[in-house]
Amino acid sequence: MTAAIEARGVAVAAGGATIVDGVDLDVGDGELVALVGPNGAGKSTLLGALAGDRRLLRGAVRLGGRDLRALSVVELAKARAVLPQRASLAAPYTALEVVLLARRGLEPAAARRYLDDVQLAAFAARSYLTLSGGEQQRVQLARVLAQLDGAPGAALFLDEPTAALDPHHQAVVLALARRAARAGHPVVVVLHDLTLAARWADRVTILSGGRTLAAGAPEDVLTPVLLAAAYDTRFEVLRGGGGLVIAQVAHDPHRAGAAAAAE
Repeated sequence: MTAAIEARGVAVAAGGATIVDGVDLDVGDGELVALVGPNGAGKSTLLGALAGDRRLLRGAVRLGGRDLRALSVVELAKARAVLPQRASLAAPYTALEVVLLARRGLEPAAARRYLDDVQLAAFAARSYLTLSGGEQQRVQLARVLAQLDGAPGAALFLDEPTAALDPHHQAVVLALARRAARAGHPVVVVLHDLTLAARWADRVTILSGGRTLAAGAPEDVLTPVLLAAAYDTRFEVLRGGGGLVIAQVAHDPHRAGAAAAAE
């Protein structure tokens, strides 16, 4: 069966350097896949390539069985919805007006429901430019979800959607991503918080140096050995009532120096 998102041998270059090199990835309908890895691993670049926003150096990406390169701008907009790390908007739109930009025919009452989903219904009349970074990100998520609901089966791409959020709103955002997956959409999300990836993702792909280090179920991939290889630091992986809890082991340079001297 063809995956809803299918990437083969994807390579992306920028500034004369290959940022992503030879990555394969499949995401099925109704599946949420998290991309994790250290800074500079190529997570956001890969997400942009999967969404059709980054030019491929090599390889191919297919959405719904169709090659991205064969899609027109209008077809691409119907095939996926994208939440970037930072969505620039200089015009003084209200939060409600930003959501209404999602698609033609969206009624204000419906747009308010998307703001309610991200717990910002009370901010509908507020200028987008006066909102905090986290609030702006949630407004943009409401807009993306409105776009997604107008395109059955479309893919959802989220680039670090929890980065500017407190723990409560991190859970709100990822619950909405999970809801989109339950509705049949393939979802790919870039995350830095490994515990969140373990809790919410069906599968996790660890990127390192622009390549796939490991991919699979969270309990198979988020292990101390693989995480140490990716991040060059030690982790503890604990099992709690809510699933895996992943914590970096504190590094004491003084203790490390003393141990080295003792040797």
